Amino acid sequence: MSFSKQNRRRFLASSGAGLAAGSLIPLASADETATAAEKNPLPPGKAEACIFLWLGGGACHVDTWDQKQKGDGKKIAGSYYDPIPTAIPGEFVCEHLKRTAPLLDRAALVRTVHHELQDHQAATNRMHTGRPTSGTIQYPSIGSVVSHERGSRNPDLPAYMVMGYPNATRNPGFLGSKYGYVYLTDTEAGPHGLQRPPEVSTSRQSRRESLLATVRSQYLERHRGDQVVEDYGAVSEQGFRLAGPEFMNLFRLQDESADLREAYGGEFGQRCLLSRRLVQSGVRFIEASFNLNFINGTGWDTHKEGQLRQHELIQGLDQALSTLLLDLERHKLLDTTLVVVATEFGRPPEFDNAGGRGHQPEAFSVFLGGGGLTTGQVIGVTDELGKTIVERPVSVPDLHATIYWALGIDPAKELHDGDRPVPITDLGQPIRELFV
Repeated sequence: MSFSKQNRRRFLASSGAGLAAGSLIPLASADETATAAEKNPLPPGKAEACIFLWLGGGACHVDTWDQKQKGDGKKIAGSYYDPIPTAIPGEFVCEHLKRTAPLLDRAALVRTVHHELQDHQAATNRMHTGRPTSGTIQYPSIGSVVSHERGSRNPDLPAYMVMGYPNATRNPGFLGSKYGYVYLTDTEAGPHGLQRPPEVSTSRQSRRESLLATVRSQYLERHRGDQVVEDYGAVSEQGFRLAGPEFMNLFRLQDESADLREAYGGEFGQRCLLSRRLVQSGVRFIEASFNLNFINGTGWDTHKEGQLRQHELIQGLDQALSTLLLDLERHKLLDTTLVVVATEFGRPPEFDNAGGRGHQPEAFSVFLGGGGLTTGQVIGVTDELGKTIVERPVSVPDLHATIYWALGIDPAKELHDGDRPVPITDLGQPIRELFV
């Protein structure tokens, strides 16, 4: 369908498009957008859990989800791989996403996410907190906000887990340690901090816990009202619960069939399999990082020689993601589990002197699957090389608002850092097309 400029403006205004600094697209005023939202309120989100797959390093959008003209890896800018059709009519992705392409009727591709940060750490923080770094306030990560607002669906399990190396960008910020994450790097052993030393018997552990409970209760009584102390006590008590068999048995991936484990693939695939087991048991928000310790030399940060072996990462993502979608569907969990594939920024279509790519935060792609969304569609359009946004910009706060709304959380709700009110998102608006 062809849109005139005037019709496009009307469409953006009615769809509640978020702010887009530097975009060439005229947007509706805040009052017009608010009025449109009031007249057409969004239906409530249906998701009960979120699996957040993180491609740390900056995955190249024109080499994955936003296929453009073919480049040559040298002087001709463009995608590095050939395109293949998808389940979304008229839409194409990279040839190395051959398993996921037929499943895109279960997902939506948001091709116009943007921010202004070139630095990895700052961009990672922005994608996890939805806000600029501040010297006066520690903003919580998206996982911590979900933990705070929804909690775990099982009191004996954590609400928020991270599979990968711990990082401050995933922290609870002003919400406090109670809403932090449990992390692990070994999918089969489980969190190392919850493993009992072999020389400590069950009876010995019980005696220790009884003594600690007495000491803790006395200490908490003396420091009643101290939120930091109370949060620490709550986290400690949760740790003992998590060390029990219900939680630790979830890491027995050998209980799954050998065929399914093989279908998921390598280290990242096993993290995705564990994510399904965790969601199935009641964990609310799981982040699984695809780092693989830079098996291609650079990971998703495809400078220099990393570009030459980027296909290995894309193929690993394709195998794990496609299997995860079908596995969730088989367990009747896909409609209530939002699957997000995100990264800190995209990559420009041009190649540098060594054949790699630089950083591009002005336009990049995020995958949203399942979760009760209106799937089988693409949100936003970039130009012929994927460098600039042409239609429907989506800010990082808009992306966060979309995830929160899908999980039944009001993105405009105010939390509090002491006496200071802090809205959950920085004026973010859910992507309306995904809920109607």
